[in-house]
Amino acid sequence: MTWSARTYSTFEQERTRPVRDLVAAIPAQDASTAIDLGCGPGNSTEVLAARFPQARVSGLDSSDDMLVAARERLPGIPFELADIGQWKPTGTFDVILANASLQWLPDHATLYPHLVRQLNPGGCLAVQTPDNLEEPAHRLARQVASEGPWASRIGQVRHPDRHDAAFYYQLLQPHCQVVDVWRTTYFHPLAGGPQAVVEWFKGSALRPYMGPLDEGDKAAFLARYLAAVTEAYPPLPDGTVLLPFPRLFIVATR
Repeated sequence: MTWSARTYSTFEQERTRPVRDLVAAIPAQDASTAIDLGCGPGNSTEVLAARFPQARVSGLDSSDDMLVAARERLPGIPFELADIGQWKPTGTFDVILANASLQWLPDHATLYPHLVRQLNPGGCLAVQTPDNLEEPAHRLARQVASEGPWASRIGQVRHPDRHDAAFYYQLLQPHCQVVDVWRTTYFHPLAGGPQAVVEWFKGSALRPYMGPLDEGDKAAFLARYLAAVTEAYPPLPDGTVLLPFPRLFIVATR
């Protein structure tokens, strides 16, 4: 699976709003070191750097294409090509930000405490993950994948496990002074109607399904998916679709 910074950034304002809310909730007044894990095209790193202007801010991502966009956007910030799951920094941090990235990784019971251990005492882990696997957009992707001629290739695609607020609170509480967990549903108005919903998820959730398909099957898959999405997300009278998008937030202070 490859990431496209251009596709992901099509809805940059909508995708950046949750990280603004997340970073604003970090209780630290200042920070010397901060890192953005899964920085994407740099929009989240930009929010982090603005919140802590005196900090040495850095970022990492597993996608070369995303890092090219991030470096163009923020040439003064160092970005590293790396896998969060294998990340073993040489130093510790005052703030670790992970915005819409950890949901792609398995074994959260090990990963989250590992990230907390990379914090200085009093440092903050700030995480936002989509909490939408049971939303129509995801359920329909699974359905279309399992019912089409491509079922043998993508019918069993599964996302890594995600958990509820209680799981993360109980997991992090023994390692932290304070664990703040909340869930917000954003309603994003998309002017392009149901096709805009498809374009949104082409930049994220549909990637595991589309990756194994050739161009012809991709087009057929997307056509079926669009038909299903059109029923699930009927446009408003002006043609806009209001896309509900629930997200889970965690700010944990070591």
